[in-house]
Amino acid sequence: MSKYDLIIAGGGTAGVSCAYIAAKMGLKVLLIEQNSFLGGSLTASLVVPAMKTSDNAINSDFFNELHNNLLEIGGAITYCDGNKGWFNPELVKIALDKMMIEANVDVLFESNIKQINIQNNKILSVYIETLNGNNMSLKNKGLLLPIETKHLVDATGDAKIFQMLNCEFLNNNFEKQPTSLRFIMSGVNVEAFASWIMQLDTDRDVTTACTLGGYTYCSTAYTWDTDKNWALKPIVDQAIADNTITTEDINYFQLFSVAGTPDSIAFNAPRLLRNEGYIEGRARILRLSNFCKKYLPGFEKAYISSIANTMGIRVSNRIKGKYTYTIEDLLSSKTFNNPVVVSNYPVDIHSDKKDASTLQKVYKEYQLPLESLMSADYENLFAIGRCISADFKAQAALRIIPSCFSMGEGLAKYLAKIVGNSVNVF
Repeated sequence: MSKYDLIIAGGGTAGVSCAYIAAKMGLKVLLIEQNSFLGGSLTASLVVPAMKTSDNAINSDFFNELHNNLLEIGGAITYCDGNKGWFNPELVKIALDKMMIEANVDVLFESNIKQINIQNNKILSVYIETLNGNNMSLKNKGLLLPIETKHLVDATGDAKIFQMLNCEFLNNNFEKQPTSLRFIMSGVNVEAFASWIMQLDTDRDVTTACTLGGYTYCSTAYTWDTDKNWALKPIVDQAIADNTITTEDINYFQLFSVAGTPDSIAFNAPRLLRNEGYIEGRARILRLSNFCKKYLPGFEKAYISSIANTMGIRVSNRIKGKYTYTIEDLLSSKTFNNPVVVSNYPVDIHSDKKDASTLQKVYKEYQLPLESLMSADYENLFAIGRCISADFKAQAALRIIPSCFSMGEGLAKYLAKIVGNSVNVF
């Protein structure tokens, strides 16, 4: 029987961080991913850049290592606001492969946990279903046999392992945020677009640009909410009047240059409404691309070069852990003995209704405790990522990529200590 100190279900942002740091600290780690690549929201959902958070963030070794690995292959920049999270999503896949190999993490792609063996309140082993043989394979290929583990981590985003085990969830899981289906356009004259949008919009909380390594990078936004005097509004209104797009198509429209590329722009759009799915999302993407080509200088020869494989999901199932982190904890900057995250990212709640979204600034740093990652039902089961034990409003601040990195790393360091194999490598 194969034996591991740690098995992680889900190779997204929290899962890769946990796997890498745990293996670097001496644990034997198995990472199980349902896709053919790692990175989750960064890669499959094209969620770039990672949002900027506190300069005093803890458990940021993995973030820094990923940034450095991407720098070596031209896939990262530090933007003019100091944000190191501007990544190239395709190169993230390559960098993460390299990092897992260097850390001696065993990775199974296109695989899922199908059965879990338990005794009393402890996980003993798991059965894995793998869909093809082109994996970084285990030395013991007897996947029909149970694989023993000291600890099991649910980094699936939807708490799929907790669902399999019929664990208790928070009773307000009915509260939702709309999803997005992101895309990238290439063939953009970014320099021309950046020059135009910087003159059009003087609000530097919305529109920015800078030149790094000979490339021009920029960012801007528009939403259908009326809390700001959006510079793009007259152009959007004209496009709607011309039937190029609908009001719903552009209810949330945000764009960023892509690190290391001279001609690509990534869109945090469209935001899907009323339980719309992939078909509606891709139709919206086509209309938005036509809008860009017709109305935005620099996009005349642009084309859709990538559409996300999966939707960007902001909230889903949330476990009931040993501690449920609340919005009151966050806003009061409550401190804890074992914090895994320090952040000041705002409470960011999207709505599918006009003028109903929330972006509540946070003026003091807040901490997330380790206990919010611990199962209330099983002593060696944990959750990291958006499915942690936090109420709806608090989770809306904690769901960003840097915080998920910190959760995974903080848990890894804790597990390395209790297993007793800890090696100080950072």
